[in-house]
Amino acid sequence: MRFLIFSIGLVVMSLTSVSAQETRRPSHCIAIADAAPGMQFLQKASWQEPVSEDEVRISYVSHASFLIQTPGGLNAVTDFTGFIGMVEMVPDVVTMNHAHGTHWTAEPDPRIPHVLPGWGDFGEGISHHLDLGEMLVRNVSTDIRSQWGGEEPQGNSIFVFEVAGLCIGHLGHLHHVPNDEQFAALGRLDVVMAPVDGGMTLPLADMVTVLKRLKSSVVIPMHWFSGVALERFLIDIADEFAVERAGINFLEVGLRSLPGRPTVIVLEPAYLVE
Repeated sequence: MRFLIFSIGLVVMSLTSVSAQETRRPSHCIAIADAAPGMQFLQKASWQEPVSEDEVRISYVSHASFLIQTPGGLNAVTDFTGFIGMVEMVPDVVTMNHAHGTHWTAEPDPRIPHVLPGWGDFGEGISHHLDLGEMLVRNVSTDIRSQWGGEEPQGNSIFVFEVAGLCIGHLGHLHHVPNDEQFAALGRLDVVMAPVDGGMTLPLADMVTVLKRLKSSVVIPMHWFSGVALERFLIDIADEFAVERAGINFLEVGLRSLPGRPTVIVLEPAYLVE
């Protein structure tokens, strides 16, 4: 009963829209044609500093958790586990998936205005369309394997963040190649965070197939556990994607700084510090 009340509360919150600091730049999930030829990486900037106009800062926190920050000051965290570092910052919105405990928490901070679970009642999925003005957060439900070898239809979600004219996708704990309807619902993702462990989520060959179909300008590997899995992924995808190692845990990206060629950007996970 407690879990049911918790779930209903989350769904109600997900349907709430609020005014934001800025008006969202329109996005149709289509990459801009006149993108600049290469990415620009920040050196030594802090997550606490303001984000440049018309750009988004993406910080790799841990495992499958990323902090997405906007010029207007919105903070969103993906696959939120309840801990992002020894910081006082309370995100404006968090998304969660429940394939494993490393992707969600049953007790999110009650101060978080919008907590979006990637699952609903068993087999029914869930639908989010949270308009924060400067940022729109939506989801596409996907199936997951259960811990007993079965399947939970629509048990997790791919979350999409539309902000600064960009479409940023987080594939979550993806267990299958999306079907045509799901690909269509996602649209053209400019930036995508993809699990590349090669086992607990999709086999690497299938993940590479997904990413080649998405044709995102920027792919950020996540959920890789060890350098071995990451290196295997980079080798498998190098025939069509350039590979860049930033050497830091974040990047700032906008429509005009998207690379001219699809590029894998390797970020190093790091918890936030004041």
